Amino acid sequence: MNTKIQKIPSIIGLKDLRLNTSKYVSAVERGRSFTVVRRSKPIFKMMPVDEWGDKGTWKTVVDFTKFKKGGVSAEEVLASLKRLEAYE
Repeated sequence: MNTKIQKIPSIIGLKDLRLNTSKYVSAVERGRSFTVVRRSKPIFKMMPVDEWGDKGTWKTVVDFTKFKKGGVSAEEVLASLKRLEAYE
């Protein structure tokens, strides 16, 4: 049984990405990263979320329910940050 393994380059053209989006998305899901170029100039990079260290999920850094039952609104947090900034 001879299966042909297709190599995917790490630098791809924007047109190729448009024409083969699902192929590249699948490769990114498997851990590959790609630099996308237009007219031989890099314009952006596609990479798995895991490279940022969050394994595809966001985690709470501060549990605001410890400060106030039900949590703290974004407006309250921003107001507190502005007050702290005024003291610096």
